[in-house]
Amino acid sequence: MFDRWGRWVHRRRRWVLAVAGAVLVFAAVWGTGVFGALTSSGGFETPGSESAKAAQTAEHDLGRDEADVVVLYQGKATVDDPSYRASVEKALAALPSDKVSKTSTYWTTKSPQFVSKDRTATYAVLQLAGADDGARSDGYKAIQDDLTKVGGGLTAKVGGSVGVETAINERVSSDIGRAEGMAMPILLVLLVLIFGGLVSASLPLLIGGLAILGSFTALHALSYVTDVSIFAVNITTFLGLGLAIDYGLFVVSRFREEIARHGAGGVPGGVGGRPPSGGTDGDSVEDALAATMATAGRTVAVSGITVAVSLSGLLLFDQTFLVSMGYGGIATVFVCMAAALTVLPALLAVLGPKVNALSVRRRGGAARSDGWWGRIAHSVMRRPVIYVVATVALLLALGAPLLRINWGGVDAQVLPGGADARVVSESLETRFARNATSPIEAVVTGTSDRAAVQAYGARLDAVPGITGAAVTGSEGTTTRLALTYDADPNSGAARDLVQRVRDVPPPAGAQSHVGGVTADVVDQLGSIGATLPWLALLVGGVTFVLLFLAFGSVLLPLKAIVMNMLSLSATFGAVVLIFQDGHLSGPLGFTATGSISPAMPILMLAMLFGISMDYEVFLLSRVREQYDLTGSNTAAVASGVQRTGAIITSAALLFIVVIGAFATSGITFIKMTGVGMAIAILLDATIVRALLVPATMRLLGRANWWAPGPLARLYGRFGIKEGDSAAPPRTLEPVG
Repeated sequence: MFDRWGRWVHRRRRWVLAVAGAVLVFAAVWGTGVFGALTSSGGFETPGSESAKAAQTAEHDLGRDEADVVVLYQGKATVDDPSYRASVEKALAALPSDKVSKTSTYWTTKSPQFVSKDRTATYAVLQLAGADDGARSDGYKAIQDDLTKVGGGLTAKVGGSVGVETAINERVSSDIGRAEGMAMPILLVLLVLIFGGLVSASLPLLIGGLAILGSFTALHALSYVTDVSIFAVNITTFLGLGLAIDYGLFVVSRFREEIARHGAGGVPGGVGGRPPSGGTDGDSVEDALAATMATAGRTVAVSGITVAVSLSGLLLFDQTFLVSMGYGGIATVFVCMAAALTVLPALLAVLGPKVNALSVRRRGGAARSDGWWGRIAHSVMRRPVIYVVATVALLLALGAPLLRINWGGVDAQVLPGGADARVVSESLETRFARNATSPIEAVVTGTSDRAAVQAYGARLDAVPGITGAAVTGSEGTTTRLALTYDADPNSGAARDLVQRVRDVPPPAGAQSHVGGVTADVVDQLGSIGATLPWLALLVGGVTFVLLFLAFGSVLLPLKAIVMNMLSLSATFGAVVLIFQDGHLSGPLGFTATGSISPAMPILMLAMLFGISMDYEVFLLSRVREQYDLTGSNTAAVASGVQRTGAIITSAALLFIVVIGAFATSGITFIKMTGVGMAIAILLDATIVRALLVPATMRLLGRANWWAPGPLARLYGRFGIKEGDSAAPPRTLEPVG
């Protein structure tokens, strides 16, 4: 199937490139408009949860009571000075009434929570006008500069939910350009060193550029039918660039090998500079491209589908952030696959032997099974038990910190230190009454009995850990109570406190929904925990089926899934050490908060599970190819490791460069995703592929390729084979 596709592309290469050029122009013009289409940095909430119902009920019955904007004022005098008050009120009065619907200050509320402990600072809470988040965001941008204008020797800094969101959005947009500017030159240099020629080195980079524009176009299109998080731009960009370069590396490397084997254009394999068997250069290029698509093209297709399936698991979750990442990621993967299976082979068909042009160093000979990587494989397979025990123990040890992970929400702490929105957030936590702008809220519905509500509030106030309960809104049969507390909102103690508050029975005949920042994290954890088994079932099941159809084995897919889980656990353990505990926070430039958002490991799990299969499929394809030729499991594994070791290492290095550039992001959890993925890819390309895979395949022996009779016949009929000559799976033989 794939060899026929290669021949089809070769014969229509100019048409393929013409269509690709038109798509490229469209993507460059329309796709880059994605930055204006994605406006939300939220989406971490859980629709339908108790905290969501609390927020929706309160807004519907009592009106919005959100701290959209918090303006922090600081002076040398105290808030008791009349000039201090006059300066603040004058600054707030100058704001347009069509942008700000409500303003709360110390002087309008008489609440001491608005005054710092030293009484030299205060803050104003602004609710923005607008029917939806987009309108309020636009309103904020219109008055953003005016918010910091204040006289009387005071200074003003701006935070709040909309302020934080805007700061994050602006940082995400600037991070994209910087990361691409950092990555592209490094990638070009590395590709030249890997391939030894400028032409061949430029092809994966070209496919990477196409993938970026294609990702932007896909996200822009998705924004018309569903909410898409602004963070999807970062994630899909480095995912698309990394996958496209990986796929380009696999395809170009195999094509150069096939060109040499088929002897086109005077490359060894022909006689006297002529193609073998009296054929023409065009015939040899077509044969080489067909063989490339039958092998590397098949690998790209299986890998891409596996990555897409892994990302499709994100669609099972309730959180908009994860769902939008799923849609964007799936679209990005298919863009990469399309580019690697159409545009790249068309370019190779045009170039032919000229793919080796503009060489900067002499190419080495063909890979041998007794090369450096082959010797490593033989060494491992002589002591398979020792290597399996040692590598599994190492991965489990690296994963141990995962057992003490502490979950938390996403707030201003994800911004770089010194950002105004973060300074405001930190000041509110350290200089004012704690959690004043992020209380636990209990929304009571179904009763107008004020005495019963007051009694309920008293019971809530008596819950250990609650420092105060106050009615902040009442209309008809709905009342909102704000509960203050001293615990860190992202701590386990705060989550336990939410549960204790929820355990307090509401007034007779009434209902109570408990919400707030911490309650939202509690609900998010519950929702993700309930969905996670379905994600595992979907990804594990489909991965098993795809790998079985690719290799006709029952044991290899199971082994691959287990190894993936070991590698992922080690990765998440390292993430806990770095981003929760704060190790390397200085060199990496972030402030550890002691917690990790539960959405991020889920996103990393979906991406990494698929990406690691990329290298697995590439390696096993070569091993299976050699096994079908020789029938020797040990020789096939050594040859497969030797022939793919350098390419997998190079692909991993290139992917790490891409991800490393995005790990410089000023947004902490984007940085965490980049660093975590870099660690995972490093582990996968070294410890797993070079050591654990050869050791386990040696222990399994010929059982690697076994399938029961009915499944063997199923593979023979429906298997995704490299060509018509692919051998069917063997029946189980004694393992030796």
